[in-house]
Amino acid sequence: MPFAGCGPPDRGCEMDLGIAGRTALITGASSGIGMATARVFAAEGARVVLTYRTGERRARELAEELGAGSDLACAVPYDLGDPSSVDAAVRAAENRWGGVDILVANAVRRGPRLPPGTHVEDVPAQQWQPLLRDNLEQTMRTVQLVLPGMRARKWGRVALLSSHRTRDGAPGQEFYAAGKAALHGFARSLAWDAGPDGVFVNLVSPGLTRTSGVLVDLPAEVRERELRRTPSGRLSTPEDVAAALAFLCAEANGNINGAVVDVSGGR
Repeated sequence: MPFAGCGPPDRGCEMDLGIAGRTALITGASSGIGMATARVFAAEGARVVLTYRTGERRARELAEELGAGSDLACAVPYDLGDPSSVDAAVRAAENRWGGVDILVANAVRRGPRLPPGTHVEDVPAQQWQPLLRDNLEQTMRTVQLVLPGMRARKWGRVALLSSHRTRDGAPGQEFYAAGKAALHGFARSLAWDAGPDGVFVNLVSPGLTRTSGVLVDLPAEVRERELRRTPSGRLSTPEDVAAALAFLCAEANGNINGAVVDVSGGR
């Protein structure tokens, strides 16, 4: 099937990614980048397991859209603050389709927006420690759970969602950025551990992305400021990020492992 992110058909650009028939677990798939990724993977012929925390209705509607009635998609709960739900989500995918071939770890827990001028030492430990723990530990735990099956099958793809904040930083983003940056070290070492077994681990690092949440919640002046700093002259869409994820998680990715792919218009 032609790669949806490859280009207009009239340009003759077609590429079979080799995702068809694979099972992809996409965390945080009820909105934004996760939702766009699920649509791209399903269009390429993958079976998709969509996870949600609060967006159950959206996730179930998306599963129906992507083929739940033909046993090609399902939606399961997954909460970074509830380790038992992480185990249950992976188990559900394994019980239904025999294992997870592709993991896109997109779910994220965001802390409350800090008042302007807040210094890092003023943020209480009971506020930042759970944020860091849930984002990092449960993402790593999910990877641990899917790896044995990938190794046994001698094929797997893991993509971790990072953020341009790990490189650019921003006031008030210290703990969020720290959690994302820790995933870089995890992925680089895991690439050595899992690569020989045919399992590639990569990170995708989006810049500010035009998700519905960003368009609604982020002040227009902030979006304009980010736009001025972006060489391509436009902010990424969720579909831009999903296209990068689809390639990295496909058979077409023959040897990209341990890499960080920026989807940020050249920032």
